[in-house]
Amino acid sequence: MQSYQVIGVMSGTSLDGLDIVLCKFVFNNNWEFEILESETIEYNAYWKENLSKAQVLSGIDLLLLHKEYGRFIGQSINQFMDNTNETVDFVSSHGHTVFHQPAKKLTLQIGDGAEIAAVTGITTISDFRSLDVALGGQGAPLVPVGDELLFPEYDYCLNIGGFANISFSENNTRLAYDICPANIILNFLAQKLNHTFDKDGKLGQSGNVSQELLKKLNSINYYEHPYPKSLGKEWLDSTFIPVLAKSKVPLIDQLSTVYEHIAQQISGALPNESKYKTLITGGGAYNSYLVELITQKTKSEIIIPDKNIIEYKEALIFAFLGILRFKNQVNCLSSVTGARKDSSSGLIHLS
Repeated sequence: MQSYQVIGVMSGTSLDGLDIVLCKFVFNNNWEFEILESETIEYNAYWKENLSKAQVLSGIDLLLLHKEYGRFIGQSINQFMDNTNETVDFVSSHGHTVFHQPAKKLTLQIGDGAEIAAVTGITTISDFRSLDVALGGQGAPLVPVGDELLFPEYDYCLNIGGFANISFSENNTRLAYDICPANIILNFLAQKLNHTFDKDGKLGQSGNVSQELLKKLNSINYYEHPYPKSLGKEWLDSTFIPVLAKSKVPLIDQLSTVYEHIAQQISGALPNESKYKTLITGGGAYNSYLVELITQKTKSEIIIPDKNIIEYKEALIFAFLGILRFKNQVNCLSSVTGARKDSSSGLIHLS
């Protein structure tokens, strides 16, 4: 029997905050896990501003931010650990994505792992995507390995975060891809309506769906591409948001239409049979209106887990990916990313 205690760290595209979890993993024929401690550190105005504008910084300023953000993550971990007497084998940090353009063999997650290791004194694993991209893959999604090994009781694992992504097995092969934008575009529109976000989908529920705009959104060519495929903020800014910007539909109706668009794209990715179980996690699992729209459009059994899994599943799985990397086992599947081969990805910074 093997046992590890690992801190997983995750920052999503929607800039909600820094998710930190302390997890225990035990391998005894199969992997089992327990989330011992969890916390989300909300970004203050400084970090929201700097992370949201990172893509337009000069090279030197971006590198300085990479270092500074790594120190911030390390300091946040130290504060997190002040509240527990648990031991930690290592830290596994995803970082915050600034660029993701796999067609150009480019992906960048800032939050220097060397800085995290230096500040915490704990061996740190970071940069989980670069090797897969160098091998011709999308570098995303990486969560499916964890879905397969930690959540085998579910047929489909749907995460509704900044973007919605799905993971499932077909013919004994794990497959996964990004479906469509989700919280990142819902928050964008809610903020234009002077709300931080659309709690429970009440704003979206109050508007009307524009069939014309819906048709244009559903016609975006990404949806016709075969998987493996993934999305990034650059795509949102260059492709999705311009469709909305050109529309004369009122903002509240744009929001309602985007809800319908997301629900249609997600339900289209799910099996329409009641024998299949679909686990929904990510912030979107709290959006009762969005979940209701999805549920109306599929016969698949929709399962909303407890709060810890909803909010921290990605951080949990990145902690797990760190174990696989530490053991030099596959943590990145070519069947998911389209790379030339499976890999054990991530940089190890010994403390």
